Amino acid sequence: MHIALVCPELHGHMNPMATLGRELARRGHRISVVGSPRAKPKVDASGFGLLPIGVREHESGEADAGLAELARMKGLKALRYTVKLIGEQTSIALRDAPELLRASKVEAMVVDQVSPAGGTLADVQQLPFVMACNALAMHQEAGVPPGVLNWPYKPGFLGGLRNRLGNTVLKQFAKPISRTVSDYRGQHGLGPYLFGENRTLGLAQIAQQPAFFDYPRMELPTHFHYTGPWHDQGRDSESIPFPWEKLDGRPLVYASLGTIQNRIGHVFRAILEGCADLPVQVVLSLGRPDAVWDQPVPANAFVVPFAPQLTLLAKAHLLITHAGLNTALEGLSRGLPMLCMPVTNDQPGVARRVEWLGAGELLKPMTATAARVREKIQKLLTDPRYRTAAEKCRDLLASNPGVVRAADIVDEAFRTGKRVER
Repeated sequence: MHIALVCPELHGHMNPMATLGRELARRGHRISVVGSPRAKPKVDASGFGLLPIGVREHESGEADAGLAELARMKGLKALRYTVKLIGEQTSIALRDAPELLRASKVEAMVVDQVSPAGGTLADVQQLPFVMACNALAMHQEAGVPPGVLNWPYKPGFLGGLRNRLGNTVLKQFAKPISRTVSDYRGQHGLGPYLFGENRTLGLAQIAQQPAFFDYPRMELPTHFHYTGPWHDQGRDSESIPFPWEKLDGRPLVYASLGTIQNRIGHVFRAILEGCADLPVQVVLSLGRPDAVWDQPVPANAFVVPFAPQLTLLAKAHLLITHAGLNTALEGLSRGLPMLCMPVTNDQPGVARRVEWLGAGELLKPMTATAARVREKIQKLLTDPRYRTAAEKCRDLLASNPGVVRAADIVDEAFRTGKRVER
């Protein structure tokens, strides 16, 4: 079967989606990715085909300029800009993808929950599809704080009232996207679309978020499945230069703010200076292969443009992270306590879940100073409760079905053409 994958062209979405795609390819399916030419290196490395959309925007540099701008933002400003970029990508996909899907004879689709064009393209072309939650599941309900807001879990009436208000505000944020998709659907005789209202979508909904890494849920659809994480050690097999000879045996602190919001220099400085007097060795990844760090580096640290993250996490004692879902789960799968410094999007929700599980501490990037980083790191390294909680998470992750179960659900959905119930 020819299956098309649709997701944002960001590492946090592309990496798990590609892992799922490779598992489906091992089962004999032909896999293509609907994406701009910027996705081609990942597509080629995975052995997939590319259905290229947004070629003229790519050639003009518009897409890269948008991501460069986003890399300097944080908080609600970054969230608004992310919504703007998703809206632009949605319009491009609805413009370019239909003919590509028809010409390449795509038979089914796996669509990221934050790629709203994907499910609509499948509906219009009468193709079966499965929704994939590569980031935190965005299913809104009163008992769960919106993942993009830095709110702790608070059961009860007041917490529910707060959460409902937050969800209402977020729907307003995404109104331009909902309008674009609804207009397209209306042109093809389909009902409207509302961003975040996803309970009925797809033959199945699969999440790389494990069940224990979510707050108590009461309203998930019956065809929603926690299966993750979807990690593939082969990601580090690509040639990523790294000075392994510099690791000297001291407890290793690995720090990264991910591959998007990675130009917030004062946070990098706070991390380096905060760890400078501690009996540790620090590896700080800037998250971009072309990145340059031209500021002082303490004697116990070194800074690299890009790092073989999975290999370093296997050697680390502690993780400092922006709390992207992939990195957080990769850290927990190795039993690492973590300092979460969430920047935007679903990172606050991920960080709060790490805190809720007892496996880490949270420090807002805008309040990050060397003194605060030092205090948090000392606490995480000396209080055994954090490592105990992280190792409990590691054991739970080891028993999770992972990408094989996710692929089983996709296979069943497309083979039977029926919903795959939990």
